[in-house]
Amino acid sequence: MVKINGGVTAPKGFKASGIHCGIRKNKIKKDLALIVSDVRAAAASVYTTNLVKGAPITVTKNNIRDGYAQAIICNSGNANTCNANGIEIAEQMCSLVEKHTGVKRNDVIVASTGVIGQTLDITPIANGMESLTSLLSYDGSLDAANAIMTTDTIVKEVAFTYTVGGKECRIGGIAKGSGMIHPNMATMLVFVTTDANISPAMLQKALSEDVKASFNMVSVDGDTSTNDMVSVIANGLAGNDIIDSEGESFDCFCEALAGVTQTLCKLIAKDGEGATKLIECHTYNAKSNECARTVAKSVICSSLFKAAMFGADANWGRVLCAIGYSGADVDVNKIDVKFVSSAGEVSVCKNGSAIDFSEEIAKKVLSENEINVEIDLNDGDFESRAWGCDLTYDYVKINGDYRT
Repeated sequence: MVKINGGVTAPKGFKASGIHCGIRKNKIKKDLALIVSDVRAAAASVYTTNLVKGAPITVTKNNIRDGYAQAIICNSGNANTCNANGIEIAEQMCSLVEKHTGVKRNDVIVASTGVIGQTLDITPIANGMESLTSLLSYDGSLDAANAIMTTDTIVKEVAFTYTVGGKECRIGGIAKGSGMIHPNMATMLVFVTTDANISPAMLQKALSEDVKASFNMVSVDGDTSTNDMVSVIANGLAGNDIIDSEGESFDCFCEALAGVTQTLCKLIAKDGEGATKLIECHTYNAKSNECARTVAKSVICSSLFKAAMFGADANWGRVLCAIGYSGADVDVNKIDVKFVSSAGEVSVCKNGSAIDFSEEIAKKVLSENEINVEIDLNDGDFESRAWGCDLTYDYVKINGDYRT
C-alpha cells in the first residue's frame, strides 16, 4: 500500500462537496457534506449499539438493506436524535439528494452529528442543495471532511492505493470524532470509499471484522454516541475481478481497509476534546485476541491513567490497576510495562512489580505529544492496539458549554 492524497475522492468515480447551509450559527464553518459515486455501489455499514439512536441510522439501515448505495449526505450541528419528526427529516434529506443528483433516495446513506434533542429544520438543507450539488468535485474530499466536523480541531482524511488481482485499486476515508467517543461495533462518523470490485456480502464481512481491531479500540471519554456509524461504498470502477469469497484478493482488500481505518483511529484519538497527547497502548504475548484487546482498551479508558499522562507522571500503578479490573484472563505476576515516545523509553514494571527507573527520564518520555504504552503479558502469542488521549482541564470546559 502507498499513501496518497484525495481522501474519499481518491478512488475512481467519486465526487464530494461541502458547504455552510445555515444549520450552524458560525457562517465560516461548513455544515453539509455530500459524497456521490458515478455508479451504484456495494455498501456496508456498522452502527452504534446505544439504544438511543439517531433517526438517520434507522433510515440508512432501510436504504442499504439490499447492499447497495450511491450517495452519502451528512449534516453537522444537529444530531437529529430524539426528535418526533426525525425519520421524516432524514428521509427528506435523501429525497433532496434524489431531486438534485438523480440518485434514488433509497440509495442514499444519511447521517447527522451535533447536539442531541434539538429539532432539525430541513429548510437550510433544502436551500443549500443546489449549491452543494453544483460544487461536487473529484477533488472535493477536503470540503466534505470539513463539513462533518463538530468540536474537531483537525480534518481527518486519508487514502491509499493498493493492488488486487493485478489491478490498481484506491481506498479513502474521512471521519469526524473528538468527544463522545467510546464505540461498540462502530464509532463517530466515518465514510470510506473504494473503487474495488467487491460483493456487498464480502464488503460487510470485511467491515464487521475490521472494526473489532480499529474503531472498537478507540476511546476518548467513555461515552458511546447515539449517532455512531461507519459506512463503506465500493463502486467497482477499478476493474478487478469481483471479490466474492475469501482468498488473496479479499485479504488484500482487508489490509487496505485496515490502513484507512487505523489511520483515522489515531487521528480521532489525537484530536480528543481538550487532548494534548495521543496514547497508543500495545499489548502483546497475550493468551488470546480477546485478552489482548480487553487489556489495551481498559488501559486507555482509565480516567486516572489519562490524567497521569496529561501530567507526564509515570504512575504505572494505574496501568496495572486498569488491567486488574479489565476482566481479562492474565497472570499479573508476569506483566512488564514500559513507556515509549520519540524522546526515548523507560521500563517501569517487571513481573508485575516495581523496578528502579529515572523519574527524570520518564518525565522527558511522557512530555511528548505521542505516547506508547507497551505491555508484555508474557503469556501467549496474541497482540492488540488501542488508541486514546490524555484527560485535560479543557475537556470539562468544552463539554460544560457544548450547546452554547
